[in-house]
Amino acid sequence: MTFEKDRAKHLKVAYIGGGSRGWAWGFMTDLAMDPDMGGEVRLYDIDESAARRNEIIGNKIMAHPDAKAHWYFTVSATLEEALRGADFIVISILPATFQEMKSDVHLPERLGVYQPVGDTVGAGGFMRAMRTIPMFVTIGQAIRTCCPDAWVINYTNPMTLCVRTLYEVFPDIKAFGCCHEVFGTQKLLCAMLDRELGIPGVQRQDIRTTVTGINHFTWITKATYRDIDLMPHYAAFADKYFEEGFEEGKDNNWMNSFFSCAHRVKFDLFRRYGAIAAAGDRHLAEFMAPWYTRDPETVHSWKFGLTPVDWRIEDLSRRMKRSDDLISGKEEVQLKASGEEGHLLLKAVLGLGDLVSNVNIPNRGQIPNLPIGAVVETNALFGLNRIEPVYAGPVPAPILPLIARHVYNQENTLTAALNCDRKLGLSTFLNDPQLSLVRPEDGKKLFDDMLEAQRAYLPEKWFE
Repeated sequence: MTFEKDRAKHLKVAYIGGGSRGWAWGFMTDLAMDPDMGGEVRLYDIDESAARRNEIIGNKIMAHPDAKAHWYFTVSATLEEALRGADFIVISILPATFQEMKSDVHLPERLGVYQPVGDTVGAGGFMRAMRTIPMFVTIGQAIRTCCPDAWVINYTNPMTLCVRTLYEVFPDIKAFGCCHEVFGTQKLLCAMLDRELGIPGVQRQDIRTTVTGINHFTWITKATYRDIDLMPHYAAFADKYFEEGFEEGKDNNWMNSFFSCAHRVKFDLFRRYGAIAAAGDRHLAEFMAPWYTRDPETVHSWKFGLTPVDWRIEDLSRRMKRSDDLISGKEEVQLKASGEEGHLLLKAVLGLGDLVSNVNIPNRGQIPNLPIGAVVETNALFGLNRIEPVYAGPVPAPILPLIARHVYNQENTLTAALNCDRKLGLSTFLNDPQLSLVRPEDGKKLFDDMLEAQRAYLPEKWFE
């Protein structure tokens, strides 16, 4: 594929999961506000009616008088139709339904296993992977056939295993996964500079960090702002706010949102291991033994929240109503940057400006003491038709055992899913730190019941 500058105005983007709400609208708005790119966005979703609603909303966004780009949105009837000849592919799907997610998150509670999110590791993350990996096998095979030169951006969780599956199916694929959790920690460092050092107005892009680890369990081992080494300042910051937590502002109060936290888990992990855990507390807690999630009272004491699936169902209803309002004109379309970097990464590989960002890609040596080929999260340089991982160095010894356990579990999860290997699946399921207090016989019963709860989305070989 060639990337002449005028080609950037005639792109073909396949959006898989084209009925998603909220994030999709942010992506559409980012595209509308950037004059350097344009073309066609093909929306594909197994719920075609949802994709058609986004077709209307996307075209309304582009019709806004302040829109600077020219994109048009269409709906594709099949995955292959959406992919054929695509320059870029965006994957943002919900694997199965909220009913399966209820099983992921809430069935383990009968054994005292509480999951704030349940989409990456632990009992819930494992089961979500079991039904997601076959979907990504299908997507990867279709990309290999229909548009092997396309760049692929994944936003679906479990992020690591989604990207890893694409490379397993199609080793020459040009895929990467994007997650904004590190952005939140960079913003926390900006707040620290303001509150503790009296340096206001710093933007997260001004913070230079060395990022290492895996998605949702990412760590910052070095951080600077201009000539200031932020690590000793963060040590004092973590000590100062460890007990009470740190609230960045009214909109970030952990009591007002399931997605906010007071950063007590981050501070605790720094005090234990000497590196900055760079994700939301609700994600970080799930990678550890149940220090922070033993019961709802313990969760509350660490000042973050459990996200019930019933709330997600209610939230979907609210977003559906907003979709209706945007389509009818009851709510006016507004152009406001999402804060995500997806469209900037597209520009970078088109040759419209290099960019360094944290990204999920296979380990090619950027973390030398983790397995080659495993998907890791580090910084990478995006440029004309290339992604070059930025060397992060070895994972520091104190946190290496924490990360490595999950890396090998994820590799075994992939193998179990691809082969419908119930024995390997069970041993991997029970090897997760969240299940460390569960008796093996109880864990096996939970495994069997959770697998049965998603039978409709799994190959029949699992049940032979």
